Amino acid sequence: MSLDRRRFLQHSAAATAALALPDALYPQQPDLGPIFAQIEQRHDEAVARLQEWIRQPSIAAENRGVDEGCELTMRLLRDAGFGQVSKIPTDGQPGIFATLDAGAPRTLGLYFMYDVKQADPAEWSSPPWDAALVDRPGLGKVLVGRGAVNQKGPEATLLAALHAIRGAGKKPPLNFVLVAEGEEEIGSPHFPQIVHRPEVQAALQRTRGIFMPSASQGSDGRVTMFLGAKGVIESELVSSGERWGRGPRKDIHSSNKARVDSPAWHLVEALATLVSPDGNDPAIDGYADKARPLSASEKAMVAEAARRLDQAVAKQELGVDRWVHDVSWAEALERLVSLPTVNIEGLVGGYTGPGGKTILPHRAVAKLDLRLVPDMTAADALAALKAHLAKRGFGDIEVNMTGGYDPTSTPANAALVQAQVAVYRRAGIDPVLLPRIAGSWPGYVFTGDPLRLPAGHFGLGHGSGAHAPDEYYVIESRNPAVRGMDGAVRSHVEYLYELARAG
Repeated sequence: MSLDRRRFLQHSAAATAALALPDALYPQQPDLGPIFAQIEQRHDEAVARLQEWIRQPSIAAENRGVDEGCELTMRLLRDAGFGQVSKIPTDGQPGIFATLDAGAPRTLGLYFMYDVKQADPAEWSSPPWDAALVDRPGLGKVLVGRGAVNQKGPEATLLAALHAIRGAGKKPPLNFVLVAEGEEEIGSPHFPQIVHRPEVQAALQRTRGIFMPSASQGSDGRVTMFLGAKGVIESELVSSGERWGRGPRKDIHSSNKARVDSPAWHLVEALATLVSPDGNDPAIDGYADKARPLSASEKAMVAEAARRLDQAVAKQELGVDRWVHDVSWAEALERLVSLPTVNIEGLVGGYTGPGGKTILPHRAVAKLDLRLVPDMTAADALAALKAHLAKRGFGDIEVNMTGGYDPTSTPANAALVQAQVAVYRRAGIDPVLLPRIAGSWPGYVFTGDPLRLPAGHFGLGHGSGAHAPDEYYVIESRNPAVRGMDGAVRSHVEYLYELARAG
């Protein structure tokens, strides 16, 4: 038995007893012992399932392995007990619509993504598609691979919970309606086509809300809950001599810079107008005019989070030493959740190989993402960006929106959220609450019209490195405050039973 699994069995009862919470608010759950025993017995099976999933690349940005990734995800859903699993065509990569009818009085919606970010194997200590189990100092045994924590690890953990429930001879306490996409990592451009199908919309309207599995613990074991997410626009800005009418129409010798305009410098000048001189604050005309400031209660929420969260841990996990403008920890957190952003993801132009190649490139591209806060919309932000460039003489620069969506919010008193709080506190964890996550997911299709459902994330466990080299998910934890995969599976089981009986 691993240290993580043994420690959970020894301490979970003590943690529950220690909570000073009214029994009427958080009543005891039914006996889940047989299900927990199944989790223990099926540990290797659950890890192998996750490894198989990660070993199948599914990268929408490269159109690599996506069909295969979709088919594998559908098989994994059927194996977990979903009776109806359908591939949903879109104008891009296919989605999935699946249902599990357990004969329960209540139904829960699930959101999955089966695509992952790109990965350069040269940057990884363990190949991104090997799904290797590695001992990591301070953490324990982790699984390293692209998609390990974002999002296949947490999703495989939920599937493991369904396998354990069935293995114990029980039916799930809830029915499920699941929608999945293969384009989340490129801004979910076609996800509405899946959700807005009449049969999918009708099924989702019967749910109590939507949740996305996550690994919510930091490396110190703390849990942070988010009541929403920022929206996002992903776009390419393209400067070319042909479209500009200045500069070369093909790459030419760099000696000609004395007499020929540069599309690359033209792009750099345009980018400089989008932000303050230090690059930290958006300066696009009208972009943030509708941005809703934090309310008094939200500011109090952030202040409490700053008091409870460890700044040193946050900086260590991010690999940074200082915040912008050298602001305080409290102000850094407030900026994180409250401000829209303009970020350069990448710049490409001319020759970038080894050595030099003295050319004046005819074309340069900047990849941007813009994060949006409540009351901003993706459509308005895109229009503001285009108008801003045109007003400043950069109307020739091509703006291609590749994906994006609006922000999302869920009230703190939603049953979905309260059930999460109950499970965390029963485990001896008092979660930190923040108004929204600074990242994005397409929850707006659930929280907005016409569904208006609560939506959010849940799950114990820890992982890190999303979108970066050496992404990992903790399988067996050496830190008693952090759950390994089995402990995370147990949290999902408890959450499902809590939601089944919550008012």
